[in-house]
Amino acid sequence: MFGRCPCFDYPKTQEDDLDPVLLVSGIGGSILHSKRNKYGFETRVWVRLFLAELEFKKRVWSLYNPKTGYTEPLDDETEIVVPDDDYGLYAIDILDPSLLVKIIHLTDVYHFHDMIDMLVKCGYKKGTTLFGYGYDFRQSNRIDKLMEGLKEKLETAYNASGHRKVNIISHSMGGLLISCFMALHYDVFSKFVSKWICIACPFQGAPGCINDSLLTGLQFVEGFKSNFFVSRWTMHQLLVECPSIYEMLPNSEFKWEKQPQVQVWRKLSNDEETSVKLESYGPSESTTIFEGALRHNELTYDGNTVALPFNLSILNWASSTRQLLNSALLPPGVCFYNIYGTSFDTPFDVRYGTETSPIGDLSEICHTLPQYSYVDGDGTVPAESVKADGFAATERVGVGASHRGLLRNQSVFQLIKKWLGVDENVVVKHSKTSKVANADENSGLPSLSSCPSQI
Repeated sequence: MFGRCPCFDYPKTQEDDLDPVLLVSGIGGSILHSKRNKYGFETRVWVRLFLAELEFKKRVWSLYNPKTGYTEPLDDETEIVVPDDDYGLYAIDILDPSLLVKIIHLTDVYHFHDMIDMLVKCGYKKGTTLFGYGYDFRQSNRIDKLMEGLKEKLETAYNASGHRKVNIISHSMGGLLISCFMALHYDVFSKFVSKWICIACPFQGAPGCINDSLLTGLQFVEGFKSNFFVSRWTMHQLLVECPSIYEMLPNSEFKWEKQPQVQVWRKLSNDEETSVKLESYGPSESTTIFEGALRHNELTYDGNTVALPFNLSILNWASSTRQLLNSALLPPGVCFYNIYGTSFDTPFDVRYGTETSPIGDLSEICHTLPQYSYVDGDGTVPAESVKADGFAATERVGVGASHRGLLRNQSVFQLIKKWLGVDENVVVKHSKTSKVANADENSGLPSLSSCPSQI
C-alpha cells in the first residue's frame, strides 16, 4: 500500500534497466492484409494456408507504378496494409495465426515467435521495451512510407521506455531496410539507436535465390505442405514487379571471391547446323537473360491479359538503392553485431537447360527447373554476402543454422542475450574495444571496433 521511499536507493530490477528492442522482419516476414477502400474490411492475404492461391491472385498481384515508385494491387478497390496490433509484434510473430496452425504448431509460419518469447522471459515488456516493425515487403527498401513508418516506430519505442535508446534486431532483408534508413536519416538513427544486431542480411545480394526468383519464382514452403500454399509460378508473377527483389540482386561492384553467374545451355542454329553452347552471364550482364526470358511473360487478371516483362524501371530504381546501400555509414557510438548462417548448401550460380536438353528460346527458362552450384551459407544467403556489411562490427559470428532457422536458434539467442546484457550467466569483460568474432580471418573486413562494451 505504500510507494517507494525516495530517501532510500532501491536496486533496479532487470526490467527497469532494459533498453527497448525493436524487431524488424525481412522479405515475406510480415502479415499482409487486403483492405477494401470502400468499407475498410480487411482480409489476411499473406500468410494463409487455406485459399492461399486464390486470395493471392485476387488481391496481392500487383504492378509497379514508375510515377510513384510504389507497387500497387491490380485490384484498384483494395490496398495492402500491415496490421500494427500488439505494438507491431503481431505482424511478425506467427504469420498465419489461425487456430489450426497454433494447434499443430506449424513452425514453417512461426517467424519471430520464439525470439519474442525468449525476450519476454528475459524481462522485456510489450509496448514498453519490446516492439515490432512489419512492413509491405513488396516495396522498395527506401520508399518514403517504409522509412516514415520505421522512424515513427523508433520514436515510439524511445518515448515509451523513458527516452532510452533502441536496440534493433533485424532479419534478412530487414537489414537492407535499416541500412537505407541509416543512409537517408543518419541523424535520426544516431539519436534513437544504441545497438543494431543484424541476422542473415544479404548485404551484397543473394545471387542464386534472387536471380532464379526473377526467372522462375520462389517457393517458401517445400514438400507436401506446398500444396496448401502459394505456388512458385503465382509467386513469380508478383516478384517480377517487386522493387525489393531487384534490390537484392548480386552487387556487381562487390569483389566476390568468384563472380556469381546465370548460365544457360543454349541451342544455336544457323542455315547449316545446330550447336549447343553453355553461356555465362555475370551480375552486370544478366539483364540480357532477364529481358529475353521474360519478354513474353504475362498473366490473366479479371479477364484481361497483363504483360509482365523484366521491369527496367524497377532495375534503374534498384540501382540507385544499391548506390545508397554502398554509401551507408554507421554513426559513432552505435554498436553493430552481425550473425550469419553457415553449414548449409546455398545457391550461388544458377543454370538452365542441359547439354542434352538445351534451351532454344530464352522464354523457355521461365518454365524450367534450375540447377545450382552451391557455396557455404544459410541455404538462402551466402555467408560471403552477409559478412561483407562494410561496417566496423563489434562482433561477427557464424552460426550453423538455416536462414529462417536462425530466428529460433539457441546459439543465436545466447548471442543476443549477451549483447543486450540480459543473460545473467554471461560475463562481459570490461574493455574499450571488442574483437570481431569472424570465421573468415582473411575476409579483409575490419577486425576491431571502437564500440564500448556493455555490462
